[in-house]
Amino acid sequence: MKIGSGSITERGGIVLRTVVTLASCTAVVVAGAALGVPGRGVVREAEVRTVQVWLKPDVAGAERFALAVSTPGSPQFHRYLSPDEYTARFGPTAAAAKAVADRLTASGLTDVQVSGGRDFVSATGPVSRLQSVGGPDVLAVTGLNSGSRALAAAASAKAPVCSQYWAEHVQSFKPAYKGLTKAPLPICGYTAKQLRTAYGVSPAFSGKGQTVALTELGFGTAMQKTMQEWAKRSGLPALRPGQYREQTVGRACTAPSTRSASRYDDEAEMDSQAVYAMAPHANQLVVVGNGCDEVEGLLNAVHGVLIGNGHKPSASIVSNSWGLPGDPASTKTLHALTLRAAAEGVGLYFSSGDSASLDAVAEEPFATAVGGTTLGLGKRNERVFETGWSSNDVSLDDGKWNDLGAGSAAGGGTSLVYAQPAYQKGVVPASMSHVRVHGKTVVNRVTPDISAVADSNTGMLVGHTDDNGRYQTQSTAGTSLSAPLIAGLVAGAQQGRRAPFGFINPVLYRLHGTPAIRDVLPLTAKTPQQNRVAYLPATPGYSPSLEFFNYQGTGTDLVTAKGYDTMTGMGTPNGLFFTLALRLSPR
Repeated sequence: MKIGSGSITERGGIVLRTVVTLASCTAVVVAGAALGVPGRGVVREAEVRTVQVWLKPDVAGAERFALAVSTPGSPQFHRYLSPDEYTARFGPTAAAAKAVADRLTASGLTDVQVSGGRDFVSATGPVSRLQSVGGPDVLAVTGLNSGSRALAAAASAKAPVCSQYWAEHVQSFKPAYKGLTKAPLPICGYTAKQLRTAYGVSPAFSGKGQTVALTELGFGTAMQKTMQEWAKRSGLPALRPGQYREQTVGRACTAPSTRSASRYDDEAEMDSQAVYAMAPHANQLVVVGNGCDEVEGLLNAVHGVLIGNGHKPSASIVSNSWGLPGDPASTKTLHALTLRAAAEGVGLYFSSGDSASLDAVAEEPFATAVGGTTLGLGKRNERVFETGWSSNDVSLDDGKWNDLGAGSAAGGGTSLVYAQPAYQKGVVPASMSHVRVHGKTVVNRVTPDISAVADSNTGMLVGHTDDNGRYQTQSTAGTSLSAPLIAGLVAGAQQGRRAPFGFINPVLYRLHGTPAIRDVLPLTAKTPQQNRVAYLPATPGYSPSLEFFNYQGTGTDLVTAKGYDTMTGMGTPNGLFFTLALRLSPR
């Protein structure tokens, strides 16, 4: 039994936030394990691995500085450090890096190298010798994931019937389900013009002079050619020479790699086009990190942006559409990178996830977690409705409707690791911020912070060039879409500012309850039936299905509510009010 909805893609413990509709596929890959780390399997001790031994920075000092440099009213507000200055002030010492490098060499490991910023030392050798890489200066070790395995894959042969705007086409069906006999078809993919109108994008704030970095697992096929064609069809300015760049960072793996050979074209293309839709004059830097597994590669991509040329990072805005497995090594490493980002004035925009649960990446208190909504735009691009993205899937099998329960949804929830940041106090209700940890009730970080459209039924039309050079389009969504949309909006708002916004949350939460943020509300009994559900017709391999919006029943603890909520955070950007509020925030 299959349904015609989109799906999440997970590879090697990495969860990509893309939900592709109309040509839907499901591919799940599970990470293996290393050296008895909880949640992982067994790696043979004779196997050769190239690892990165991440060194401990001054976490406490970096956290204090990151908060001060991001908080209006602080004497250090927006007095950012260069990558080299951050290393000198908070990074691992040269002595610590040398001591770890010497230990690795003495253990018989080869190709030992210290990274830029002294954040890690890489080395190659058998797993048996890598067990001795710990020590008081070591934060975590990455690169020990074992090989991955594909669990499932399926794809529809053609796109189902869809609509150009909400309720353009309404499908009748039999038998009735809970009194319903008809429902609107999903959107074929909103155009750039539709989304620009929905978010009130002003041509005056096009991102000129700004650089947005996109961290990816791989480059798309003929990205610049595809972007040019997509921009032309979207009525956007043509790509300027040098506006789009690609970069590979980190050392190539010198040991057998466990990285998936799968392609991620639609992910990179969607991220790039989403930013371009919101900020067509912003520069884009697509960064792919080398590494022996995908966790290490993606951490290296972020690290490469932050190190830049030593004097400044490569971009001041970073969009991340991926998740990590939540193991201690990747979590500690990512937290250290978010502190460096905040101190350097780099804003990190992380997808909150495509399932009703908390993601280890999105819960980072020094990153902005971007949730998702279901967005219905009418014939004149007016907002017909918008609510938190959470679906209840119902499939028609053998002439009967089968309720499948919770489907895809925007991620969110309460962290069990991080205490509530000061910026969330007074905004996040106690019912969401209070959580039991080790038998005690504590007040912790809650995600997401802000949101944009993510539901696969109301996705974005993305251009794609296949291996034969043919240009095609498909509707693509997920919080992989919402994160770069927000990043693009911030690039527009940041245009012409003397200093980048950097870590935006302390400013962002001050906009709660103002016209800058549109509160996203739950559906009610007064919501018209046609704005509560989408009908997905049968396609080869897929049964007809219904997807009910804003599902808050069994299978999800997340809610959409007035004010702050765990699906959409504070809400969505409200056009020019949002842009001007950021530009006029205290300096």
